[in-house]
Amino acid sequence: MKQSKQSLIHTRGKRKRAVARATLNKGKGNIKINGQSLDSFGTKMMRLRIAEPLILAGDVASKVNCSVNVHGGGSSGQADAIRLAIARALVEHDENLKKIFTAYDRLLLVADVRQKEVCKPNDSKARAKRQKSYR
Repeated sequence: MKQSKQSLIHTRGKRKRAVARATLNKGKGNIKINGQSLDSFGTKMMRLRIAEPLILAGDVASKVNCSVNVHGGGSSGQADAIRLAIARALVEHDENLKKIFTAYDRLLLVADVRQKEVCKPNDSKARAKRQKSYR
């Protein structure tokens, strides 16, 4: 079991406009997001989505504390950015988790680069076209 010798691990995760920065250190399995615990952050679906890498990591996650700062974007984008940052930190802490995370969901380690399509000039939406009137 190859583990890192660093005391602090800093990683970053992005999704749409949301950016999350995670700091991992030895501890008792506490997860803080913007200063509040994971149990009181966001909705239940967001908490489950964020907890996926922690559940897959098993006992490795119970031996480290993780502090995450996230800003920008909406709630879903923030949840995915946090999930990516935590998963990357855990893989940097323990290399054996890389294979487990990749088999479960590739987006745990690789950022989803899709962005919102920009609005075109003189139109209301990205794909909407002006109506034509011939009368």
